[in-house]
Amino acid sequence: MDENGVVREVGRAIQRWASDGVGVVRVLERHGFGTVEPGQLLAGAANGSTAGRLLRGAVDDVAVPMVAAAVAAPKTVETHVDEGPAVAAGLACAGGCRLLGHPLPAGAATALGEALEAGHPTALASTADGGRQLVVTWTPEEDRHGTLGTEDADGEAAAAARQLLRNGATATRRVTAGELDVLVDLWVPVPTLLVIGSGAIGDALLAQAQLLGWTGRQVTELDEARTAVAGFSSADVLVLLDHGGAFDAVLIDGVRQGRGFLGALGSRHTQQGRMERLRAAGLSDEHLARLHAPVGLDLGARTPAESAVSICAEVIAVRSGRTPQPLGSAEGSIGA
Repeated sequence: MDENGVVREVGRAIQRWASDGVGVVRVLERHGFGTVEPGQLLAGAANGSTAGRLLRGAVDDVAVPMVAAAVAAPKTVETHVDEGPAVAAGLACAGGCRLLGHPLPAGAATALGEALEAGHPTALASTADGGRQLVVTWTPEEDRHGTLGTEDADGEAAAAARQLLRNGATATRRVTAGELDVLVDLWVPVPTLLVIGSGAIGDALLAQAQLLGWTGRQVTELDEARTAVAGFSSADVLVLLDHGGAFDAVLIDGVRQGRGFLGALGSRHTQQGRMERLRAAGLSDEHLARLHAPVGLDLGARTPAESAVSICAEVIAVRSGRTPQPLGSAEGSIGA
């Protein structure tokens, strides 16, 4: 299962357990182990059920018992993994860490679980002792669930998560918020690009997606395309290359489902005919506003490779909530 699939499964599990109590275990501090993916999370219920993993399972003997106990009360535990077990688990070398286990109140747990399953960017912030928790979700509006204890702390923690979100990648940080020591884990799903149709632009899109670290796949059959869109999360991207009217069904499915970036290639004449058909199929102007058609930014693209850059650039801008403009005329921090 890929990274997005693991996170979505954790989200589903948290929702199942929310009403009965959820505990989570996270990495508060670590040294060694080499490069470790951010956003490490092990969640579970009082009955011992768990979802997710920490440090590729190398600390399961400590972390798994912590999860059930974390449903009731917060706790930190120091642990060390020797070279042999660490390497066997897929880590680069030996290391040590301090694990933080803490409960998640039902409301915050539900919000976290729903956002993770749907593929929305989501942050979990807690005081370093695990006594207070705040969940921040972007669906796409920013919402907060729970509290770190003060309005200032909540605002500063949410601002720190928002700053991390602008980098477009999952991250883990210790920050100071309202004079509190706070651990922030942010999950940003990796986009999955679905190219519907074939041709040079489709090939260029898949190559560009690979450069960006996205997952990409190409389909040419209507049924296969509709099945793929049915499983979309908010992180997924559709680019329709085929101009055939039969593929309108894919756009209708995507719009009504309400998840993901939906783009369609084609001339203005092609787009006009497509929009007329979609309106006749019952889509409203509000529905049609969700479509990016013709897809791509006006970069003056002339080749398939340049068109792929144009399309991916629009996806990045939409995901980050930015209005594209030259960096020289933009205000604020560059790249943030």
